[in-house]
Amino acid sequence: MTHDLVLKAPIELGFVPTHAKFVGSLVPESDGRLPRAADGRFKVVEAVEAVLACSPVAVAAVQVPVFPGTAEGEWDAVIADLRELGLVVHLVIMMGGVDPMDPADEDATVAQLRVPLEAAKRNGVAHVSATSVELWMQENARRKEGAEFEQAVAQLVKMHLRAYREAGLEGSCVEAWHVEFLRPGEFTTFTDVGRLWTFVKAANEALGKPFFRCLVDASHCGDSPLDIPAHEALIAEIAAGGGLGIMHASAKTTRGCLSTDDGWTAALLAAAARTGELRQVFVEMFHHEDPALEALRKLDPGHGIDTRDGRGYDQVVADGLGTVARMLNGYVSRGWLPPAGS
Repeated sequence: MTHDLVLKAPIELGFVPTHAKFVGSLVPESDGRLPRAADGRFKVVEAVEAVLACSPVAVAAVQVPVFPGTAEGEWDAVIADLRELGLVVHLVIMMGGVDPMDPADEDATVAQLRVPLEAAKRNGVAHVSATSVELWMQENARRKEGAEFEQAVAQLVKMHLRAYREAGLEGSCVEAWHVEFLRPGEFTTFTDVGRLWTFVKAANEALGKPFFRCLVDASHCGDSPLDIPAHEALIAEIAAGGGLGIMHASAKTTRGCLSTDDGWTAALLAAAARTGELRQVFVEMFHHEDPALEALRKLDPGHGIDTRDGRGYDQVVADGLGTVARMLNGYVSRGWLPPAGS
């Protein structure tokens, strides 16, 4: 396929197919099978193909959310189908019903993580991601501070290293585990990249190498208590410490078109590019009517804003890929990134 736009930077550019809705595309049915179209093809694979067909720039990779309760063979089949499209496949481990900070939930948390980690190994996946530091939208949660926060970090380090060992990640194809924080309301304790870095740094020190990394999502950064200059300083610190991971180009609050992100994506990508450690960027958008995200719309009505402006979601994601590619090309022009192939 011929593309009008050529990516000039040595960056793995991709997207997360969440725009196709979690419900009806990514969340398994009651029998553990993933949603399929009438012809038997996976809905998520169709959604990926639709974006590839209208993207102005070549897409290198896709990040696929994997949910508990999915039959293992389904993941294997989806990964195979996506690779047939010429894509590098990343897995995003979606968690539920367990609190990773709670020692009483350690066994259940490790058990939940181990299955997709083993699937990553089985399928030669090099990068996995997870919000494996806190329970999503936990009712009556209290923010951990001081000694209580330190205890939570210590428990998270213990749990992650146990999952690392029990899944047999040492010496495997899995090169990095990217950990993501979420905005206040979705999380209560790990609500900014500085707090996430405290954990990631401790985990890497305990493991003895920079295996765990900070997934920096522009939308969660924009909705966090920290401003852009604070993020720029933290990104530089994290990169210098070997902890900078995948960057998500995603609009704060709306999670829609990047035109609504108030400059956060451009600012944070530029900060990452200047460190010399930027490797992977994924565009991520949510459907404003996804039933799975009703709780987010109740938390903040901004999640329900339709930012398509007359387009379909496939085109909105494709436009986002074009926008990010042009940002990255600009960083090459300014000398912040080397040219591809150099």
